[in-house]
Amino acid sequence: MAKKVVKKLKLEIPAGQATPGQKLGPVLGQAGINIGEFVMKYNEATRDKMGSIIPVEISVYDDRSYDFVLKTPPASNLILKAIGKDKGSGKNLVSKAGVINKEQLRQVAEAKLADLNTDDVEQAMKIIAGSARSMGVEVKG
Repeated sequence: MAKKVVKKLKLEIPAGQATPGQKLGPVLGQAGINIGEFVMKYNEATRDKMGSIIPVEISVYDDRSYDFVLKTPPASNLILKAIGKDKGSGKNLVSKAGVINKEQLRQVAEAKLADLNTDDVEQAMKIIAGSARSMGVEVKG
């Protein structure tokens, strides 16, 4: 018999740096998840992606067991890494945060392709370009 999913959690945690602190502890504790065990498993699974924010989707079952699926980093984080900035522009129409070229755009789109609602890299590039423009990043090329 299949286990019944009682709760689904969606969190964004720094890769390899999860701690059972103020932000993560209460959320996992209320769901009945062993916090120390989750932190250890998550940090081990994301150790190679240090420096990124990794979204995780946790399924909690009726017997208090759980499993989790790691997603790709948010498009905004990948775009900011590509242009070498810490944050986007607060006023995207007035001031620009940086410039991203087509090759960088393709790399971000290929990295994010698994989580987008398309299988075509060209369409994924259009989606990522829209995200970049909304952050105040100019798309060149």
